[in-house]
Amino acid sequence: MFGFTTISVDSKGRLAIPAKYREQLLVQNEENIVVTRDPQYPALKIYPGSIWNKISMELQGLQGLDPIVRNLQWTILGNASVSSFDPNSRMLVLLSSELREYAEISKSAKVSIIGMGNKFEVWNEKNWEMRQTGGALSTEILEVVLPESLKTISF
Repeated sequence: MFGFTTISVDSKGRLAIPAKYREQLLVQNEENIVVTRDPQYPALKIYPGSIWNKISMELQGLQGLDPIVRNLQWTILGNASVSSFDPNSRMLVLLSSELREYAEISKSAKVSIIGMGNKFEVWNEKNWEMRQTGGALSTEILEVVLPESLKTISF
């Protein structure tokens, strides 16, 4: 699942997974999608259920007494929203109001969906354009020193 596309969020706060990604999700027999916060940028991450299961187990298994690990667990696990979908439908994914607020996405807004291999990122269209042209976003977190236990997790 690679590439970039721009779509609109509907008036109910949902987005339809673009057709170019649906086929691969069908082949993988995915029936769940998990949406959560990106820990570094004002964006969302969307994981197919099978990928989410691996990532969430790894994050759950880390030492929560490390404040950086704990903060990452709160951000990713604590904000996760699981959606089931009919694999033969448009694959609508609800973006909760809390997640939309975090990513600066309003209902009926245009968003950029970026295929990142085994997951997607969803960005407010203007923030994505700014990031692509080298502009900084006031809410991005770039200077985090990750503990060794987090460096092997691909989230």
